[in-house]
Amino acid sequence: MKVELVPPESVTEPRLWVRHDQAFAMMLGPGSIEWGSRRSAMEQFDYAAGDLALCDRHQGEWVGLMNTRHLQIGISDAALMASSDGAYGEVELRPSRKFADARLSALVAAVHAEMVAGFSNGRLFLDSVEQAMAVALVKGHAVRHRPVQIYRGGLGSARLRRIREFVHAKMEDDLSLDEMAQSVGLSTPHFARMFRKSTGETPHQFVLRQRLERARALLRAADSRVLDVAVACGFKTQQHFAQVFRDVWGVSPTEYRQGLSRLRIAPCTRLSTVPSPDTSDSVTP
Repeated sequence: MKVELVPPESVTEPRLWVRHDQAFAMMLGPGSIEWGSRRSAMEQFDYAAGDLALCDRHQGEWVGLMNTRHLQIGISDAALMASSDGAYGEVELRPSRKFADARLSALVAAVHAEMVAGFSNGRLFLDSVEQAMAVALVKGHAVRHRPVQIYRGGLGSARLRRIREFVHAKMEDDLSLDEMAQSVGLSTPHFARMFRKSTGETPHQFVLRQRLERARALLRAADSRVLDVAVACGFKTQQHFAQVFRDVWGVSPTEYRQGLSRLRIAPCTRLSTVPSPDTSDSVTP
């Protein structure tokens, strides 16, 4: 997934924009954009914060005055094809210069917050968001796609055990959703759907929980440095580690190590405070 923050521009001379990946944009504030399929037939579209626009792939758009700040998202063909139940080649989406979709807007808002935070949650979070975005785009805007298959089961105990072992072996790495799915021989969207059915968590929430459990264990050593624990548990910065640790356990890593671990800390039930996309509608190729 490609993420680009586009500021307002003062350029008024029409220019042709052509994108060969599938892109859409969400407006981050009120404003307007002049655009159209031909230079001689441009219109002004007025937007509010949260409004969306789905680009016309390959054909290009003539763009004039653009005075609204927006976030532009490029979705991979792999995510779109997987969400189209195994379609081959490019998935054709119906372009729209202005539309509303509460779920897509919420997902883009999560990506924007992640960008502001320096993408601290890693690839797994963005992979999960991309899968959820692809499902919403295909469901609402695909010109042609095959019916979605419904799977009612979950992952077996052997696969869940292999996933746990894989996560523990790779905890220091920037894990991706694709890697987790491949570790048990499943397609990415099917894995995401079945994992949540089996555990009640998204893969991102599960990995975060495992990292925080390991962090608690490592912090029991009196000579452990918080920075070393953060790195060993896959956090990009000490600041992000401390923030997530406090959000979940109610104390900072330093406070926990200095003796507050003797207090009764409730089970880890606050992971919902960490943004995690709803991938419950993921499908299988």
